[in-house]
Amino acid sequence: MSSFKSKPGLRRFTPTPLEPLSPVPADIDIAQSAKLKPISQIAEELGLLPGEVELYGEHKAKVRLSVLERLADVPDGKYIDVTAITPTPLGEGKTTTTVGLSQALGAHLGKRVITCIRQPSQGPTFGIKGGAAGGGYSQVLPMEDFNLHLTGDIHAITAANNLLAAAIDTRMFHESYQSDKALFDRLCPKDKKGQRHFAIGMQNRLKKLGITSTDPDQLTDEERARFARLDIDPESVTWRRGVDINDRMLRGITIGQGEAEKNFELKTNFYITVASELMAILALTTNLADMRERIGRIVIGLNRQGEPITADDIGCAGALTLLMKDTIKPNLMQTLEGTPVFVHAGPFANIAHGNSSILADRIGLKLADYVVTESGFGSDMGMEKFFDIKCRYSGNIPNAVVLVATVRALKMHGGGPKVVAGSPLAPEYTNENLDLLRKGVDNMLAHIRIAQKFGVPVVVAVNRFPTDTEAELELVRKIALEEGQVVDAVVCENWAKGGAGAVELGKAVIKAAEMPSNFKFLYDANLPIKDKIETIAREVYGADGVDYSPEAEDLINEYTRLGYDKLPICMAKTHLSLSHDASLKGVPKGYRIPIRDISASIGAGFLYPLLGTMSTMPGLPTRPAYYDIDIDLETGKIMGLS
Repeated sequence: MSSFKSKPGLRRFTPTPLEPLSPVPADIDIAQSAKLKPISQIAEELGLLPGEVELYGEHKAKVRLSVLERLADVPDGKYIDVTAITPTPLGEGKTTTTVGLSQALGAHLGKRVITCIRQPSQGPTFGIKGGAAGGGYSQVLPMEDFNLHLTGDIHAITAANNLLAAAIDTRMFHESYQSDKALFDRLCPKDKKGQRHFAIGMQNRLKKLGITSTDPDQLTDEERARFARLDIDPESVTWRRGVDINDRMLRGITIGQGEAEKNFELKTNFYITVASELMAILALTTNLADMRERIGRIVIGLNRQGEPITADDIGCAGALTLLMKDTIKPNLMQTLEGTPVFVHAGPFANIAHGNSSILADRIGLKLADYVVTESGFGSDMGMEKFFDIKCRYSGNIPNAVVLVATVRALKMHGGGPKVVAGSPLAPEYTNENLDLLRKGVDNMLAHIRIAQKFGVPVVVAVNRFPTDTEAELELVRKIALEEGQVVDAVVCENWAKGGAGAVELGKAVIKAAEMPSNFKFLYDANLPIKDKIETIAREVYGADGVDYSPEAEDLINEYTRLGYDKLPICMAKTHLSLSHDASLKGVPKGYRIPIRDISASIGAGFLYPLLGTMSTMPGLPTRPAYYDIDIDLETGKIMGLS
C-alpha cells in the first residue's frame, strides 16, 4: 500500500462503493443509477487547490496548467500504457480495461491513480458505437457528458480549424483580383489620423520576411508587395474544413459557387475534426506558448515559388490560439468507483497519432502514484505512435504496457466467420473451439512482440466474456506466458465486477512497473523519410516492403527539400488489420504496403503517409448507432448510449 503522504496536498481517498448486478445492466442504466462525488471532492482528494480547478457544473471541471509549476519538484508516478490486439467488430474492451485497472489500483489496492484517456468524437458516438466511456462496471462518469463533447473542446477545435480554412480561401480570392498596392492598402488601412499600423497577427510574417520596420509607410514598394501577396498555389493547399460527424458526402466538394465569388471555384473536402492538425497539436503541446508557436508554424500549402505558407503568414494564428485557449486545460471526471480521470484531446489512431494529451499525463504523473493511459486501437497503431511520437516529444517513458485481448476476437483472427452487426454470433464464438483460438492467438503474439521492440515490460489482460470457457482462457494465458514471454497474463472481469474484477491485473501491473525498462524508439528521427516508413512497415506491420505512388515520391522529395525529413512518422492506415488491408486478419504475410499520399503536419510535428484507401472522413454504416439514441421527454434522461 502506498502512503497517502507520497504526494503533497492529498487527502484520504474515499472510494465510491459498487454493488454489481447480475446479469450486468446496460451501460447507460449503470451510469445513470451511479452515485457521483462532487467534482470538487475528486479534485481535493487528488491534491488540487481550489484556484487550480475550473468547475463546469457539479461533475466536470478543467484543471489549470499552473499546477505543473507548483508540483515541479515532485517525483513522477509510474506510467502505464494500455493497448490491444488488432480490433474486431466483437470489441476488445480496451477502454473498459483501462478504467477497470484504474479502479482496481485506486479503490482496491490503495494506490494513488489517475486515468488519462481521449475525448470521444461524435463520429463514432452516432456512427458505430453509441458511446466510448468504457462499459459495464468500468466506466467514466457522467457517461452522457463524456460522449457529448464535455466542455466544448472539439467545438473549439472545429471553429479554429474552419477559421483557418476560411482565411486561406478568402486570401486567395482577394489576391486573385487585387493589385499589390490595393492589397497593402486594405491590409494596413489608414486610421482617422491618416496613419497605418501593422496588426498583431502580422508581426511574425514581417520577421519571416526580414522586414524590421514597424511603420508600414516606411516599407519599400518591393517590401510592400512581398508582405501583402502570399501568392498561394491553390493546387498545393492541404488545409481542409472539419466537422465532427461522419459525413462521407463531404469527402469531395466544390466551393466558391456563389455569384459574389467571381467564379473563384475550388475543389476541396472535409475531414473529421479529430483528424485536424489542431487536434494533434492540442494532444502534443506542452503549454500555451508552445501551442501558439505550433499553430503559427502550421503549413497550409506552398506559394507559386515553392515556399511554405504558414498560419502566421495568413495572420490568424493568434485568433486560432484564442479559440483554443481553454482546450489546453485537461477535463477532470471520475470513474464509477470515484477514482479521478483526465479526458483530454481526441485524435483517432488510424488517421492521427491516437493518444490523449501530454499535458494531462504530465499533470497526472505529478499528482498520482500511477497514471494509466490508453493508446488508440492495436499496438501497431496507437501504441507505436505513443512511443515514437508522443513520448519523443514529452520525454515521459511508460514503465509498463498492458495488452488487451479477448477469446472471441482471437477466434476471428484465427479465421472465424464474419460478424454482422445486429445478427446473432456464429457458434464458433459462443462455443468452445480451441483449434480456432490457437490459430488466432498468433495475432496476440505479434502484438506482444511489437510492444517488446520498445523494451518495456508487457502484461496481457484477457477480458472474460460469459461464453468463454476455462480451457479457452487458460490457453490464451499459457501461450502469452510461454511463447510471448510476458511478465504476466491475467483474466479480467472488470466489466462485470468493476475494479474488484481487475485486482490481479493491478498486482501484475505494479510488478511490471517496478521492473527495469530498456526503452528505445523504433527509429532515429534523423533517418531519411523512406527509411522511417519502411522500418515501421517491416518491424511493426510485418510487410515485405513499401511501394510509393508517383505523388508520394514527389512529396517525399519536396518535404526533404523543405527540411521536414527529420520529423517522426504517423502512419494512417486501417486499424482492422496489421496490414493496410482491413480484410486480412491474424498475422498477414507476403504483402507490401502501398503509400498513396503523404501529408505534413508541421505544427504538430510529424509527417503522415496515407496507406491504401485510408480516408480522413469516415462514413456512416447502413444502420448507425443513432437509431438507438433518444431522450426520455418525461425524465430528460438520455437513452441508448452504450
